[in-house]
Amino acid sequence: MSNSQTIRIPNGWRPRWYQRDLWNHLERGGKRALMVAHRRWGKDEVALHRAAVAMIERPATYWHMLPAYAQGRKAIWNAINPHTGRRRVDEAFPQDIRSRSNDSDMFIELINGATWQVVGSDSYDGIVGSPPVGVTFSEWALADPRAWAYIQPILAENDGWALFITTPRGKNHVERMVREHRGDPNWFVGVQTVDDTRAIGKVAIEEARKGYRALFGDDQADMLIEQEYFCSFDAAVIGAYYGRQMAAAVREQRICGVPYDPAAAVWTAWDLGMDDATAIWFVQIVGREFHAIDYCEATGMDLAHYVREIKARPYIYAGHILPHDVKARELGTGKSRQEVLRELGVEITVCPDHRVDDGINAVRLALPKFWFDAEKCARGIEALKLYRAEYDEKNQVLKPRPVHDWASHPADALRYFAIGIGGMSGAGAPQNWTMPVGVYA
Repeated sequence: MSNSQTIRIPNGWRPRWYQRDLWNHLERGGKRALMVAHRRWGKDEVALHRAAVAMIERPATYWHMLPAYAQGRKAIWNAINPHTGRRRVDEAFPQDIRSRSNDSDMFIELINGATWQVVGSDSYDGIVGSPPVGVTFSEWALADPRAWAYIQPILAENDGWALFITTPRGKNHVERMVREHRGDPNWFVGVQTVDDTRAIGKVAIEEARKGYRALFGDDQADMLIEQEYFCSFDAAVIGAYYGRQMAAAVREQRICGVPYDPAAAVWTAWDLGMDDATAIWFVQIVGREFHAIDYCEATGMDLAHYVREIKARPYIYAGHILPHDVKARELGTGKSRQEVLRELGVEITVCPDHRVDDGINAVRLALPKFWFDAEKCARGIEALKLYRAEYDEKNQVLKPRPVHDWASHPADALRYFAIGIGGMSGAGAPQNWTMPVGVYA
């Protein structure tokens, strides 16, 4: 950059009139903001330019967090502004104010030492480097809500800021945050529909409705239009495998307090992770009902940790259902995880190998029999509502595979339960498994 050249930040950009309330809150030093807005509102655009300003004002570490790290390159790093033909990150962080960039890490450093990086909530606790002083949680409704629980104390300690931007995806942590923080003087909470901004015309919305109807039918299409353009929290998530079944569980008040019944044994069903999370459901079979009384999850822990978790609970166990690959031997130890668990005092039932779509259908058949403890199973319940097929936004089609994110681990664990129990009972729910089949301490 020549001595005579001056670059202003934001660089060649101003907030649109309906973006100004959010922008002004952040410019005036606001530390917490939640913006729920319709599609094409410009949420990431605001976040990028605000991060650039913050990096000039306070040289430090800043993150732009997507639900999954793999999304970052397409959604942010390589995203093109259709009005200018330029990459959005190049508009927000001009080359002349950078000291270096790393394409593989999606990382930018400015000449004053401030850094900005695209990261994912699927690995929030494994990001290396200095702790951030500013974080944008993009597509927050689809992200792992534990990311905020992890990052919040960091930002509280260093007086940092957090910006949450999203479109609704059902009644999940975003809807709860809107209710909790509306009226809080320390938070900006905005909800803007196309009726508020007039940024998208009725013709364009009706064209989108036609596309949705071709894919999902009239009722689902109307609900999705309400979600995407009118910020309704009542619509099911696009491609949600269990949306209808979980909505029925809410409507029929089967998500409530479900106490442990000492007369019935407990089955656990596990999804084993290595770098990913391990998820465990605790389910009692009472007559023709499945009572999900507990749930636990952790990341980066060994098998001994989970054995301690199940033994610490006051339950009598009927058995423990684990996926088929538990029998595979690991190169490092020469032992399978089944053998390791046996050495730790836990005998397991291996879930039959099966196609994922067959397992999803088994869960759909089982869910009408499920009662969930609302408090102990809260994370698992939220995951079942969000578990969904990949959606190809460009071609507007659902791909024939689930999204692999934080919600897939609890969903997979329940799939192993449905297949495992169904296989043992011959066809679906067992009749009278209220007594232990085999008790393991």
